[in-house]
Amino acid sequence: MTSIESIAKTALITGATGGLGEEFARIFARGGYELVLVARNEQKLEVLAKQLNEQYGVVATAFACDLSEEGAAARVAGFTEQENIDVDVLVNNAGFGDYGMFAASDLSKQTEMVNVDVRALTELTYWYLGPMIERGYGKVLNIGSIASFMPGPFMPTYFASKAYVLSFTESISEELKGTGVSCTVLCPGPISTAFWNKAGTDNSGFLLGSTKYATAQEVAEYGYKSLMEGKVVAIHGTAIKAAAFGVRFLPRCVVRSIVAKVLEQRQA
Repeated sequence: MTSIESIAKTALITGATGGLGEEFARIFARGGYELVLVARNEQKLEVLAKQLNEQYGVVATAFACDLSEEGAAARVAGFTEQENIDVDVLVNNAGFGDYGMFAASDLSKQTEMVNVDVRALTELTYWYLGPMIERGYGKVLNIGSIASFMPGPFMPTYFASKAYVLSFTESISEELKGTGVSCTVLCPGPISTAFWNKAGTDNSGFLLGSTKYATAQEVAEYGYKSLMEGKVVAIHGTAIKAAAFGVRFLPRCVVRSIVAKVLEQRQA
């Protein structure tokens, strides 16, 4: 009988064209996984898929999809079903933030953020978790943040979405005990990517003063290792762990005041 370990597995990665998503794609390709790469930019997806195929000899399939659109997750699931692709690892990496007073923000951008950071993540997990449980094997990696552990004045929707991801993952991981399926949330601190520019703020010393920013590669490597070990909450970096656990011992009013003061100084 062929063991599950000897069968070529497939990882589906959202937000695959840059930052953590691209690094995860390279790590899984290096590990021999076939890939389904999901992002909005079809041209970038095709280029990355070709690179991974040529470098690692794996099948990398590109599927362009805007996860902020209604029904996007169902379209992704429908595509893999149509192509007879069993997804063994789901990496819910796609997400973005926004900076500024909520009352003065663009409501459509806030809604898109919720759709990508929360709705798409939830729906994709739903579509792929059931088949994983039926097969008795599978892994889900959700991308949280240091923001998962605290309120974020001037980035309220983003911080709230990451708190959701943490709670959602922890809850599901408990439900999955004994099924052969695991669910992990990766909670990094600031990463050297284009995230903060897209959010409308700089990335200098966010919450951690002059602490050196992690690279997307080292965070992705840590996330991959934690996923394979079956960790539920994976917090990258000593300083980030200290911050995540430290806020538990401070009154919430103090935490939100500190975060507000830090973020007020980060406007681009």
